[in-house]
Amino acid sequence: MAGLFGLFATGCTVPPNTAPVSSKDAFIDSVLSTLTIEDKAGEMTQLTLDMVCVGKPGKVEEPHRLDPDKLEHVLVDLKVGSILNCAGHAYPPEQWHEFISGIQSKAAEKPSGIPVLYGIDAIHGTTYTTGGVLGPQQLGLAATWDTTLVRKFAENAAQEVLASGIPWNFSPVLDVARDARWPRFWETFGEAPKLVSDMGVSMVKGYQEGPSPIAACLKHYVGYSRPLSGKDRTPAWIPERQLREIFLPPFAAAVKAGAATVMVNSGETNGIPVHADRHILTDILRDELGFKGLVVSDWEDIRYLFKRHMVATDYKDAIEMAIHAGIDMSMVPTDTLFPVLLAELVHEGRIAESRIDESVRRILGVKYDRSLFETGGMPPALVDYPDKVRLEGTAARAALESITLLKNEGQHAIYPDQPILPIGGSGRILVTGPTANSLNALNGGWTGTWQGRNPKYNTPGRPTAVESIRAVFGEDRIALAELDMEFGQADIDAIVRSLSPRTTQCAVVFLGEMPYTEFMGNVETIELFQNQQDLVRAIHATGVPIIGVYVGGRPRTHHHIEPLMDAFIMAYLPGDYGARAIADVLSGDFNPSGRLPFTWPRHPSSHLTHDCKHTELNGDGFNPQYTFGSGLSYSPVQTTELKILTGETANMGDTITVEVTLENKGIRSTTETVILYSQDRVASITPSVDELAAYKQVVVPGGATTTVSLDVSTRELGLIGRDNAYRIEPGTFGLRVKDQTAEFELIGPQ
Repeated sequence: MAGLFGLFATGCTVPPNTAPVSSKDAFIDSVLSTLTIEDKAGEMTQLTLDMVCVGKPGKVEEPHRLDPDKLEHVLVDLKVGSILNCAGHAYPPEQWHEFISGIQSKAAEKPSGIPVLYGIDAIHGTTYTTGGVLGPQQLGLAATWDTTLVRKFAENAAQEVLASGIPWNFSPVLDVARDARWPRFWETFGEAPKLVSDMGVSMVKGYQEGPSPIAACLKHYVGYSRPLSGKDRTPAWIPERQLREIFLPPFAAAVKAGAATVMVNSGETNGIPVHADRHILTDILRDELGFKGLVVSDWEDIRYLFKRHMVATDYKDAIEMAIHAGIDMSMVPTDTLFPVLLAELVHEGRIAESRIDESVRRILGVKYDRSLFETGGMPPALVDYPDKVRLEGTAARAALESITLLKNEGQHAIYPDQPILPIGGSGRILVTGPTANSLNALNGGWTGTWQGRNPKYNTPGRPTAVESIRAVFGEDRIALAELDMEFGQADIDAIVRSLSPRTTQCAVVFLGEMPYTEFMGNVETIELFQNQQDLVRAIHATGVPIIGVYVGGRPRTHHHIEPLMDAFIMAYLPGDYGARAIADVLSGDFNPSGRLPFTWPRHPSSHLTHDCKHTELNGDGFNPQYTFGSGLSYSPVQTTELKILTGETANMGDTITVEVTLENKGIRSTTETVILYSQDRVASITPSVDELAAYKQVVVPGGATTTVSLDVSTRELGLIGRDNAYRIEPGTFGLRVKDQTAEFELIGPQ
């Protein structure tokens, strides 16, 4: 039986005596009315691609191909409604089309005929489509402070994802990064709830409102990024007041922007696994935030309620617990028991069918919005696959804008009248360090494979950092001393023997980490690797100036060697176009404009953020290696004045407008990010030293003076009170841009 869907897929007329479908809700209701409990349980099930391929999960036979018998069992017998992921590595568009077409053709044979909703982790471009455009990871995108660019990048990514036949993307990550130990730090937009919110909204709109819309998925709701130990999927202790103040706002903003789906935090918060927390998943997400879309579990997390968290007695108990908490779809992903047990729970009366209907209605809603009922979920024609050349420019621009110059204090040994950066002259340049000649290092995790470590799946033809440096500075000028992550003293000694300030203009030392994600990136310390510190010390001892370039996903502490480097650049994980971006910044072809979206700690045990409390300033005070918002340019812009144009008092609900005067002290045009902080002088809850209030980018020509205005709504100057409710309190507020400050009085009732 083709099912109700068949009427729409084939363009058949509606049979006599059948009311025409006039709206989304009416259509979904009509589909839902035809489904059995088993159909509904299948719709709520998501399995990984491995489960329908030849071979075993985790050991799929090469070349990867669909298994007809498994397809029949999973899609027709079990009526599974969603498939995700690759089966271990990226595929070319042609192979994706084979997979998606085969899956959807078999899904059409179900009694319901409902298409499969396919999902993928395309987190910095089409991470699992061979040859796709890969831009910076989220932390690097945040360093651009350019929400328009981020939205365009997401639009472009959506075009390639959808062209591969996939309508659902598990992105963006809206976790707020407060602890550099956490191995998924680089997947975030940094430490400031406002910046994370703005970037997240831009990415959601880019995915869902662009020329090729796909469903966005907000990850990982909520509190995932603050485990007490700093290690992935370990317990978090976050009082609800802080949860609402720091971690919830990005999700609230993205829900308001229309995000279609949400993925749940794998961990536990305050002793309660989030997958079993009705207060978080229903009371807050549904009732307070008004989220109407689909909530999907993370990988195997319902099963983990009894395997890891020990709050359920068995799998069936765990399913009952999660569904009642508010889960709509289980990312199972490698067993076929879930739909069977879920149907049993309904037949036994332990879960009401009306509760199941709520979830299935949401799932069908996402499928409807993504036009799966019209297309059958079939991929578009390969001849319509987007031209990569049209999409590369945005990714390359994002890489350029992300590069953050944090130090530029030295001078050339050979050309003492020039600063160390940009590199001028014609002398010999040594390039070394373990991340200098690795495309994997530039891209990070979720690139070709889950961990992003296999060079077999790198984008053909994309250069490493040293290859781009050679292209920009000339082959004859560059000497490469290649190192892997495990290099030792003998390797360092060999490099030092080749160096002399008389013959080497400078050394560009590539520091950082190789790819990882999730628990594979857990560490015992965030101090920079000892061999990398030894390398810097040894080169410094030769008298050759050092330019450090850090490629990695979290800030490693390096305060012992930081003074030994004449310049220091944070490159983040800039993607396939990051190599040329780094080279263009080193050469001065691009005037750097990136700004840190996090606070770089000076010591491994220091995790202060820009919005720390006044009591945290005791002792050594706030003394990070680099502050949130740090970043230099080759033509420095000075902030000379800050004025409040709207007066010294404001009423509740008013918008405060400030004017900032900027003066470019150099000769080059500079893109300056003006960052405005607010300070609540006295509050009923201990106020932060600073709060990010507003920011704006402006181009200041060389030698010019200009003004820029920024607006701050007094509605955004509130706090989460002792009753866990948002409130705005009257009193004195400060505003600051760099060293320029002003104050105003907020008056009126609370």
